[in-house]
Amino acid sequence: MNSMNHPQDADITVVNAHLNFPKVHLIAPKPAGYIHIAAEIDPIRPFGLGPESRRKREARALALKLAKELEQDASVVRATVFVARLLPPGAHHPEGVHKPAFDLVVLIETTDPAAAETLQGTPRYAELIAGLKARSDYLHVTRARNGRRIGSVDFSRDGVFLFNYFHGEEPRKLIPIWEYTAGWFEDRTGLDNSELLVPEAGQGSEYGLINHCRWDHWHDIVPDLALRPTFKSYVLDNFAANGVSPMPILYGLA
Repeated sequence: MNSMNHPQDADITVVNAHLNFPKVHLIAPKPAGYIHIAAEIDPIRPFGLGPESRRKREARALALKLAKELEQDASVVRATVFVARLLPPGAHHPEGVHKPAFDLVVLIETTDPAAAETLQGTPRYAELIAGLKARSDYLHVTRARNGRRIGSVDFSRDGVFLFNYFHGEEPRKLIPIWEYTAGWFEDRTGLDNSELLVPEAGQGSEYGLINHCRWDHWHDIVPDLALRPTFKSYVLDNFAANGVSPMPILYGLA
């Protein structure tokens, strides 16, 4: 059962409240730790069309190899590599914040946040970071905790994976407005999973939240973003009213 306070009780501005989509259903967050590693190497071409550069092929192969090796550590639950497939509608890029164009992402989940910090001191992790940095134009790395969860993301099979990079003019509004708008995704797209990554203090992350979730097929999400008017009036307009900028990218498994 969802035990969170209703977002309308928080200090956020709600617009178009007459639309009144159902409240999001949340379960307890995971006690896990995360390391989110995002590299910009090649342009993001729709659905992966077009050739990959040599740097991208090398970075992908290195990431897959070292992800498997990192999973040999008892504290690592999984290390998953993603490649970008589409920049969907709905992005807003505020001034002074890096515009994400991450075409290769490695998400490492550990048993707890302390284990994530310890892992960053290991030789395999250092090799991964050095290898990606040498082959990319920009690398963003942050440790995070699971702040909210609709359900666990299924990494066992390919699908349409979202990483949505959020910036907030007032960071305290990020989680409440994410909760308020997440009900639309449950109701309209059938979303039944999401793990909200909250960067640890002192990480220097460009983004206050990174939402991660999955759908089975492109038609489960892309038409809703492109064609449903309430995506703008309920989701995007409420983000804008609270100074929150979403910057989504859709991925597949590498």
